[in-house]
Amino acid sequence: MSNVVSCEIKGDIALVKIDNPPVNATGVAVRIGLLDAVAAAEKANAKAAIVYCAGRTFVAGGDISEFGKPPQEPHLPDVYQTIEDSSVPWIAATHGTTLGGGFELAMACDFRLAQKGTRFGLPEVNLGLVPGAAGSQRLPRLIGVEAAVELATTGQLIDAQKLYDLGGLDEVFDGDPLEAATAFAADLPTVLSPISQRTPAVVAYDYFENKRAEIVKRAKGQTSPLDNLRAIEWAATLPFKEGQPKERALHLELRDSAQSKALRHAFFSERAVSKPKAIEGGTPLEIRKITVVGGGLMGAGIGFACLNAGYDVTLIERDQAAADAGRERIEGLIAGGVKRGKISDEKAEKLKSNLIVSDDYAASADADLAIEAVFEDLSVKQQVFQSLASHMREDAILATNTSYIDPTQIFDGITNPSRFIGLHFFSPAHIMKLLEIVRLPTTSKDVLATGFDLGKRLRKVGVLSGICDGFIGNRILSAYRRQADYLLMDGCTPKQIDEAMRGFGMPMGPYELQDLTGLQISWANRKRQAPTRSPNERYVRIGDLLCEAERFGQRSQKGWYAYVEGDRKPNEDSFVTDLIEKEASEAGIERRTFTDQEIIDRLLAVMINEGALIVEEGIAERDLDVDLVKIHGYGFPRWRGGPMHYANEIGIDRVKNAIADVAAQSPNSWRLSERLK
Repeated sequence: MSNVVSCEIKGDIALVKIDNPPVNATGVAVRIGLLDAVAAAEKANAKAAIVYCAGRTFVAGGDISEFGKPPQEPHLPDVYQTIEDSSVPWIAATHGTTLGGGFELAMACDFRLAQKGTRFGLPEVNLGLVPGAAGSQRLPRLIGVEAAVELATTGQLIDAQKLYDLGGLDEVFDGDPLEAATAFAADLPTVLSPISQRTPAVVAYDYFENKRAEIVKRAKGQTSPLDNLRAIEWAATLPFKEGQPKERALHLELRDSAQSKALRHAFFSERAVSKPKAIEGGTPLEIRKITVVGGGLMGAGIGFACLNAGYDVTLIERDQAAADAGRERIEGLIAGGVKRGKISDEKAEKLKSNLIVSDDYAASADADLAIEAVFEDLSVKQQVFQSLASHMREDAILATNTSYIDPTQIFDGITNPSRFIGLHFFSPAHIMKLLEIVRLPTTSKDVLATGFDLGKRLRKVGVLSGICDGFIGNRILSAYRRQADYLLMDGCTPKQIDEAMRGFGMPMGPYELQDLTGLQISWANRKRQAPTRSPNERYVRIGDLLCEAERFGQRSQKGWYAYVEGDRKPNEDSFVTDLIEKEASEAGIERRTFTDQEIIDRLLAVMINEGALIVEEGIAERDLDVDLVKIHGYGFPRWRGGPMHYANEIGIDRVKNAIADVAAQSPNSWRLSERLK
C-alpha cells in the first residue's frame, strides 16, 4: 500500500484514507495506493469501500508538478475506471473542496456524500485544459449537459446543496465524513448503473452551436472554454468508451499548449508573489482599526473592502458634508453586495455599525493603520499625514495610495519612518485584485509583512514595488501609451490601435481605456513630468490638445472618441482624426500604414522592455511580479501569462527586433534594457 493511501478493513467495510497534504492531489503515489485499495477491498469481499481524506479538504485536484513531464503509470482515468468497475461498491465521503481529479474520483464511485458547505468544480479550464480523467464525460451523464457545460467552461464552483439538487449527490450531511459514510454504508441503497453507462438527457439540436457563439464572445481569445464545450459535446453524442479516450488525448495535447503554459505560470506566480525576499524575517503587526482619509470613489472602495474583511473603519473627510457623502458611497456598496446576494442583511448591518465617518482627524487616534486616498497632489497629501501624525500613535502604520508621487516626499518631516508604506489600490478598489505594496528605504520588514497580510485579508494579489515614477504598473502604462501616441502620429488611428490590442486579448485598447478613466489623469501626470523630460525625447501633444478642448473622455461625452449620452460605445470623431493629421503634417511626418501585428509587436515590446528595466533596477524583484501587476491591474490576458512570460514564449529575438523598430521610429526616446540590447 502507498504511504499516502491506507486501506483498513473494519468489519465488512474497507476504509480508504488519502493523506497527501496539502490538498491530497492525485500524484502517482495516490494513484498506486487507490489501485492497491481496490484490490484489498475485493480480496476482503467488503460490503463497501469508503474513500475519504485527511486534512481540510477532499482531493482538490491533480498534481500540477507532473505537468510537462511524461505521464507516469498508473494513469488516472485507468485508476478511476478500475474503481467504477470494482465488484465492491465505493462511497466517496467528501468535504472541503472537491475539484478536478477529486470530483472525477467522486464520480467514479457508486455513491457520493458531501459535508455541508463542500464545494465542487472542474477548474481545469482555468489552466488551459480539459479534465483528464473522464470528468467531461461523466459529469453530463450525472447532472445533465447544460449544468455540466456551465461548470466545465467557466471553472466556477458549486456547493454541496446545489449539486444535490442537480442529482449529483446522494446525501448532504453535517459532522464527520467518515461517520456519515459509515452510517450510509450500514443501510446501503441498491447500486445504480455506473455513471459511464448512463445516457445524458438530449439537448436542443442547436444547443452546442449557440453555446459556442456565446463562449467565443465571453472567452476573448482563451481557447480552453471552447475545448471543454467540445469535450462535453462528445459526451452528449458518443458512447463513453469513445468519448473518454478523446478527452484524455485532448488533455495531454493541451498540457503542452502555449495557453496552458501561460495559465499555469499565472497560477504558480500567484502563490509565489506574496513571498518576496524583502519580507523574510518580518512578522505582520496586528491591525484591528483602519482609518481611510478621502471618501471619494477610491477611498469609499478601500473603506468598503476593509469593512468587508472584518476591520473597523473610520472615514475622514475635509468637512461633514463630504464625510456624509463618503458614508453614502460606502453604504451604497454595501447595499449592492446585499442585492447581488454577496452580503446578508445581518452582515450589512454589522458593516454599517463598524463604520465611523468624521471631519476631525482626532477620530483616527486609536487606528492601527491609516490609508490616505486623496487627490494626487503632493502638498495635499503632506497636509493629510501631518494631521494624522499629530493624532495617531507613533507606531501606527501610515500608508499612501499615491499612483505616481514619490512616497518619501509625501512623508517628509513625519517621525518614525519605519512605519511608512505605499498601498496602491486600483479602481474600483473593492473589486480590482491588484495591490501594489510600495517599499520605502525606511520601511521595516514587519510593516512590509503587514502590507502583504492586509492584501491577503482583502483577497487581493499583493505585489512588492520599489519607488519610481508610476511604480510598476503605471510606469509600464506610461511607456505603452507613449508608444501608442508615436504610432498615432506616424500613421495609425485610435480605432486601429484599440482594435489591434483587443484582438491580442486586452479588454480594451489604450484610447478606449483613457476615455473610460478620464484623459485629465494622464494629462496632469504629463504636466508634472514636463520639467524633467529630456528635450531629446519625442513628445506627442495630441492628448494635451484634447484636454485643452475639454475632451476628457466618456464623462464629457467626447475624448479620443465621441459618445452618445447613456451609451459607452466609442464612435470615431473627425475632430480627432483631423487633429492627428494636422499635428503630423506640422511635424513634417510622412504617415505610413501599420499592420495590426506591427502595432501589437511594438506595443508589447515597449511593455516588455519597461518590465525588464523595472526588474534590472530592483523596482520589482522578479519577472513574475511584473506579470501579475499587468494581469490583475491592467487586463493583460491571463492566458498570455503576462508580458514577461509572453516574451519568453514568442522568443526574445522577436522582441529585440520589435524594440529595435521602436527605437528607430522615435530616436532618443527609449532606454533599452540589458536583455533587449
